[in-house]
Amino acid sequence: MRTFFKGAVPAAVLTVILAAGLSQTGPPDDKAPTAIQKPLRAFAYDPGERRDPFKDLFGGQDVREKKAVGGLADLAIDDVDLMGIVKVQGRWEGIIGFLGGFPMSLRPGDQLADGFVLTVEETRIVFRRTHDSNGSRLAKPRDVVREFIAQER
Repeated sequence: MRTFFKGAVPAAVLTVILAAGLSQTGPPDDKAPTAIQKPLRAFAYDPGERRDPFKDLFGGQDVREKKAVGGLADLAIDDVDLMGIVKVQGRWEGIIGFLGGFPMSLRPGDQLADGFVLTVEETRIVFRRTHDSNGSRLAKPRDVVREFIAQER
């Protein structure tokens, strides 16, 4: 057999010797560093005088999600807050409270998220609901009447 390494130990023999030396199993040396174990403490939050941010604000109540209202077309009929009815240039218009309490007028034909304004009269507004709260079209449209009773002062 011919050797290519004259006077040297073949690489395979070195690999076996090194592997045997590294794979020693036994008790660890007393001089080897060990991990320091700290006792675990239970975490407690003290809110002081502040509201506890981890407590449920609604107390488990079922809260209906509302999307942001960007315009009249995003407002549902049930969310309309009728503030008054006025006559402008011979036509009746409804005044509703909009974002931040700003007033907005409603005229016949104005589109809402789930219907439209059918008529505006001296003491009431009639809406025609054409969609349900999920946005599905109703088989039979339904009229919703909002009465406005003026308060005497």
